[in-house]
Amino acid sequence: MSEGRKPWWLWPNLLSLDAPLVAMAWLFMFAKAWQVNYLKWEAYAALGLGVWVIYVCDRLIDQRLRDPNDPSLGERHTFHARHRLWFIGGVVLSLCLIPWFVLTELPVELLLSYSAPAVGLVVAFFILVIAVPREGEVPYLRNLIAGLAFGYGTAMMAHTSVPSQGMMSMVLSREMIAFAVLCVLNITAIHLWEHSRMSSDPEVKAADEMSLTLPLTLLGGSALVFAYFDNPGMFGRGVDGANAPARPFFYAVLISAALLQVLNRTRRRFSLDALRVMADVALVVPLPLFLIFSQG
Repeated sequence: MSEGRKPWWLWPNLLSLDAPLVAMAWLFMFAKAWQVNYLKWEAYAALGLGVWVIYVCDRLIDQRLRDPNDPSLGERHTFHARHRLWFIGGVVLSLCLIPWFVLTELPVELLLSYSAPAVGLVVAFFILVIAVPREGEVPYLRNLIAGLAFGYGTAMMAHTSVPSQGMMSMVLSREMIAFAVLCVLNITAIHLWEHSRMSSDPEVKAADEMSLTLPLTLLGGSALVFAYFDNPGMFGRGVDGANAPARPFFYAVLISAALLQVLNRTRRRFSLDALRVMADVALVVPLPLFLIFSQG
């Protein structure tokens, strides 16, 4: 299939734009939940570019190290390999813009207190990418680190604007924990679906489905409990819906978990490329609903 005939919905995935869009959507929700009245556009730009760089590098490295006939690579890796020079140029430009945004427009605390764990998680992720090839198995440790890095990096861009709160307050917050777990499950879901598709053993398929069903159910239940018991305390939350800014955030986590659950149960109806796209769409869909809940 030529590039001009690829379905329109696949292009964000081919260009590695899906994950940055997810990150920026949840940055907005973090800011609202933590009552950050104003977040500079440079924060969204730095986060989006940072996520884009990581995903592009991951796909370029994956495509270089793994068997090109590996069915789990998909169209996105082929596309990145075919346009390698353009993507490398974009990465170099992004790596010049990100420090500019951070050093000139964002709080200095972002560098002093928050960046070290984020950098450490990203470095650990790429060490695993290079040193531990997947070889068809689900890379649970790699997914855990990737999800934690995604959740931490997104949350910290909002949390540096929360007055009188430090890094540990963010790390221990229910919002970041819930979102980080959601990210881990989102990434793991794609690998489990690939693993299940490549196996003809019904027991393997059932085990892969259950490996996602149980944690998604627990996450959804936890988000519902967090929303229900959102109470006075951190950031001046109230007990009623209008004065509980974190409640819509947990509703968003619940909705994303439910959508991933639906995809998990109906995955046989879709191609792997479609599942990869829809897994990220499941994390963006709650944004308009979050806005509606936040108005209530």
